[in-house]
Amino acid sequence: METVQNIKQRFEIIGNDPKLNRVIEKAIQVAPTDITVLVAGESGVGKENIPRIIHSLSHRKHGKYIAVNCGAIPEGTIDSELFGHEKGAFTGATNTREGYFEVADGGTIFLDEVGELPLTTQVRLLRVLENGEFIKVGSSQVQKTNVRIVAATNVNLFDAIEKGKFREDLYYRLSTVDIVLPPLRERKDDIHLLFRKFVADFAHKYKMPPLKLDESAVPLLQKFRWGGNIRQLRNVAEQISVLETNRDISAATLQSYLPEQGSNLPSVIKDKKSESDFSTEREILYKVLFDMKSDLNDLKKLTLELIQNGSSKVQETNQNLIKKIYGSKENDSEIDFEEEPRGALITTQHNDDLYQENDDNYLFAETIEEEETLRLEQKEIEMIKKSLEKNKGKRKAAADELGISERTLYRKIKQFDL
Repeated sequence: METVQNIKQRFEIIGNDPKLNRVIEKAIQVAPTDITVLVAGESGVGKENIPRIIHSLSHRKHGKYIAVNCGAIPEGTIDSELFGHEKGAFTGATNTREGYFEVADGGTIFLDEVGELPLTTQVRLLRVLENGEFIKVGSSQVQKTNVRIVAATNVNLFDAIEKGKFREDLYYRLSTVDIVLPPLRERKDDIHLLFRKFVADFAHKYKMPPLKLDESAVPLLQKFRWGGNIRQLRNVAEQISVLETNRDISAATLQSYLPEQGSNLPSVIKDKKSESDFSTEREILYKVLFDMKSDLNDLKKLTLELIQNGSSKVQETNQNLIKKIYGSKENDSEIDFEEEPRGALITTQHNDDLYQENDDNYLFAETIEEEETLRLEQKEIEMIKKSLEKNKGKRKAAADELGISERTLYRKIKQFDL
């Protein structure tokens, strides 16, 4: 059986932190089985190494290994990429295509950023996990595949489940074994080791002497939060290697290459008072919508009575309703209705009164609906503008506040040209 040290050397994994060693041990233990594994951890911690370790130590090591970045494939084509499609299944499908699950039969598929999968694709994936079956896009024939799935995510899938963006049954199918990689800030003793490895690699790559940190710079390197984890550390090492002529790096020099703490990632600070104000506005909007619905129902009722009974009788018995819909006028006689609306057709179906109109004789309902739509759009634009201003243009924070997805907010911004 492979040892942790052998695996580190084979896959060029740097570090001696106990948490990192435990992760590698779990990967070695589950590799000989066909158990589905879910790898979790922040972006940049090296999650892609775990499925490679598992595949190389499994009985499938001679089969294909395919890594799929689920977040990088457009939603409209991801089913075709994963499961294949038949010729003519959609525009541009000029040939039959094999999907990854068909190509990797007998091997391993690594689904990176699995939390980004559309819900329809999650249903298809669940079927593969349950019985190894899938159907190509545009086909009705069920096919079988024998594939091991290792998935990875940098988002909290429990939060995604609560928001209805990820299926709970799929989560439990994927997470038969959970492997969580620690962030770099929890591996402080490994940070300097990784930095030395990176600067040695860049010295060889760019044919220059390697960098060396002085004693005051090492604690600064270890104290930094490293929000981008190993990827960010590597980028900083490359910048310094290329730009600094003096190969002895002091704390002051290192500090100039480190962003200010807290500015690595955008943060959202919620203002309780502002949230309360926005909640009040939302309640007002809901009230306006309900009032509009009530007015529209009254209008339908009045129009139907006009068609059935004639205008003079209706005006006598529905004065309050008419004033409510059209407003008060100095002379009620200004409100004029036709005695017999042209082209009206009365039918009765399950006690529901219905009517139809000629295209050239629409009544006032259409105009009112258009005005209501404009009023709703204006309110929507105002709410989006206020939320964006309050969150300083940060779309994700604004979308969370509005209770919609970031994709929907982006579409609204484009639609209203904000």
